[in-house]
Amino acid sequence: MKKWMFFTNFEKEEKWLNEMAKQGYQIIKKSFYSNMYEFKTIEPENSIIKIDYRKFNKMEEYKNYLTLFEDSGWEHLAGIKKSGYQYFKKVDISGSDDIFSDVASKAGRYKRLSDMSITQLSFLLPIFAILIATDLIEPLAILNPKGLYYTPGLWERSGGDFTRAFLFETPFALFRGFLVALIPVTIVMYFVFAIKASSEYKKSINRWLH
Repeated sequence: MKKWMFFTNFEKEEKWLNEMAKQGYQIIKKSFYSNMYEFKTIEPENSIIKIDYRKFNKMEEYKNYLTLFEDSGWEHLAGIKKSGYQYFKKVDISGSDDIFSDVASKAGRYKRLSDMSITQLSFLLPIFAILIATDLIEPLAILNPKGLYYTPGLWERSGGDFTRAFLFETPFALFRGFLVALIPVTIVMYFVFAIKASSEYKKSINRWLH
């Protein structure tokens, strides 16, 4: 089963995943870019699922990270080396109910998510600006789809001449439309994650300090 959901709060996401487990669905994959969750069917259970946020450059470091959790009684459910989001389920009933030893380390996942989002924004914004400056995409073309077609005089043509030119350029127009929609949406998504994650990090640290 697949389900689309959008979270900027790890605690709320964990609660939702645990509720899904009670209904007989356990997460096995999540696409960060589409926020699409994939579940497998299980016997309904009262599980404890926790989320960490870490990216790794080296596979050896990632394997050591997973081994540490496994040795501590946590099964890795979803996540890959570069995905950031890592999902764990408690399998050792005698162990702790949390994967973090203190509030500071728990809040750190928000800091890492915020930093990643800001890094992605610093990468995407210049690319979007260059695409606009070089006329590779037209930001307002979504309001006028004809603007996605760059063939001079296309809409004044008729008959077979129009059909051939239209069919030839349509794949390119669709790609331009895809970029027009995808890049701004991705930028907004990363901006929201950066702001929300930074806010959650500050709130967590303030609660810890006070």
